[in-house]
Amino acid sequence: MDELDEAFDAGARRYDLLVGLNPGYHRHLRSAARALVEQVPAGGLIADLGCGSGLSTRALLAAGATTVLGVDASAGMLQAARAKAWPPGVSFVHSPAQELAQVLRDRGAGPLDGAFAAYLLRNVPEGERMDFLRALRAALRPGATVVLQDYSLAPGRRPLAIWRLVCRAVITPLATAVDGNAQLYDYLEESVVTNWAPARIAGALREAGFTDVLVRTVPGWQRGILHDIRARAGGRPS
Repeated sequence: MDELDEAFDAGARRYDLLVGLNPGYHRHLRSAARALVEQVPAGGLIADLGCGSGLSTRALLAAGATTVLGVDASAGMLQAARAKAWPPGVSFVHSPAQELAQVLRDRGAGPLDGAFAAYLLRNVPEGERMDFLRALRAALRPGATVVLQDYSLAPGRRPLAIWRLVCRAVITPLATAVDGNAQLYDYLEESVVTNWAPARIAGALREAGFTDVLVRTVPGWQRGILHDIRARAGGRPS
């Protein structure tokens, strides 16, 4: 993870510009944030896991959230996030999302009322994902909602073929020209290909103690590629 964190650090300065060139990026992010915030009581504490430069945090605030704890392992991304103007209810912590329980203990925070993880799960090493999901369940109050948004290829040839084409013809050349950080975007392509499929993510959430798991893909060219997965914390951690 150290090399990955360094790659994100290096890409932080141009990250907002590059993702903004992705048609639908902000719209899909806001839609996923609304799906979470509408399930969180007013003033409830939401963890924005893998918050990066704060774009997901902005989406949560736009959806009506007022208390958000952003967590990210990249110091460069958090520096970019902290450089922006935020209302009093927003704070950021430099930490891997896998250490959420320790973060909450250090802050004396109680159970979370919701959690948002945009483009995070595929960046968690596969051998640590179940532990992460169980820790996430343990950090949430019973009945609280989590929303994951991530690139996760649906079965079949079409999603994989479109993803490879877009990466090699658009994303990597554009990112290299604008940012010069080809390593991060080469990683992006392969991390999506090797990420768990939507059904497997849903099954892992159930195994970790979540219920009411709902999987939805977005419309447009990312259909079958980008998914929102919503779940509710069960009565007790598994």
